[in-house]
Amino acid sequence: MESIEILIIAAIFIVAVLYSSVGHGGASGYLAVMALLAVAPEITRPTALVLNVFVASIGTIQFYRAGFFSWRIFMPFAVTSVPFAFIGGMIQLPTNVYKIILGVVLVLAALRLAWKFTSDAITQAPKIWLALIIGAIMGLLSGLVGVGGGIFLTPVLLLMNWAETKQAAGISAMFILVNSIAGLAGNYAQVAKLPQNVWFWIAAAIIGGIIGSTLGSTRFNSLTLRRVLTVVLLFAGVKLIFV
Repeated sequence: MESIEILIIAAIFIVAVLYSSVGHGGASGYLAVMALLAVAPEITRPTALVLNVFVASIGTIQFYRAGFFSWRIFMPFAVTSVPFAFIGGMIQLPTNVYKIILGVVLVLAALRLAWKFTSDAITQAPKIWLALIIGAIMGLLSGLVGVGGGIFLTPVLLLMNWAETKQAAGISAMFILVNSIAGLAGNYAQVAKLPQNVWFWIAAAIIGGIIGSTLGSTRFNSLTLRRVLTVVLLFAGVKLIFV
C-alpha cells in the first residue's frame, strides 16, 4: 500500500473521530482530505457520502440510545431535505463551479467546527413551515456538494434554541444519514467510480465513528482538537476557491 493511501486512511480515521463526537458524519472533512491529496473530483462526492452513511449510522444509534433525539424536531426538516438531496445528487456541476461551492462549504464547516455552539436556554420546536424551507435548502446543497447537511443544521438548531446541545447532535446525525443516502441515490452513476481501496477507507471511518460517537454521546469535549482540524478545512476551502 502506497504512503499516500496510508495517509488518506489515517486522515479519514481522525476526521471520523472528531466529527462523530458532535454527531456529524465527517463528509466535509473527507472532502477536504481528498482535495488536499489530489483525489479526482468526480469521485470525491460519492466517496464522502458513502463514508458519511457508515459514520452517521453509528452516530445515530449512539445518540438515539443515549436519549438525545426528537422525532418532532427531526421530521419537518427531513421531509423536504431528503427529496432535495436526491435532486442535488442528480445534478452534475461543472468542475470549476463545484470546486468553488465546495470551497465555500468547507470554509463554513471550518467555522462550525471551531466554534463551540451550545444552548442552555429553554428550547421550543421550530415552526413547521420554516423547518420545511430550511430542510429543502440544506438538502439541495447537501446533494450538490456531497455532505449530509449537519454542519448547517446543528448551528441553526442551537442558535434558534430549537434543541439543546446533545439533542442537536443526535438530530443532526440522523439528518446526515438520510440526506447522504438520498444524495447517493441521486448520484448512483458515480458510485461505480469509488476508489479501489475504498473498503480500507470505510473501515477507518467506521472505527473512528464508533470511538467518536461513543465519546461524544457521553462526556468528551473535542473543541481543541476540532480547532486544529479547522485549519485543514480552511486551507482546503481556500485552495479550492482560489487555485
